[in-house]
Amino acid sequence: MQYLKFLILGLLLGIVMTKAEIISWFRIYEMFRFESFHMYGVIGTAIILGIILMQFTLKKQIRDITGKPIIIHSKNMSISRYLIGGIIFGLGWALSGACPGPMFILLGTGYSSVLLVILGAILGTFVYGIMRNKLPH
Repeated sequence: MQYLKFLILGLLLGIVMTKAEIISWFRIYEMFRFESFHMYGVIGTAIILGIILMQFTLKKQIRDITGKPIIIHSKNMSISRYLIGGIIFGLGWALSGACPGPMFILLGTGYSSVLLVILGAILGTFVYGIMRNKLPH
């Protein structure tokens, strides 16, 4: 019962993303063809909002749901890490027409074929977990 607020928040986010056409394959297609600013505006807004909320979280020392402090660990900066990962993520996004969040919203709106995409994403995560020590980080 303690997670009910997160379920409600997730449902509201799904409704907003559906109404804003963020889950629309056509909008994603427009973005990758540089024909529309719609998705770039959404992504840019999310990045700016994420930066603001992270700074607020760190400044106010907000704790997680279990009461533990939120700690952001430094990451090793490497061009290959982000370049290769970004290319793989972008190719998957372009080929499937959905990034990870909207995949579940598409499933919830009745597009059962997105189950293949979700299974592919889970398989890709599993394969990454197996190969993680062999990849450049």
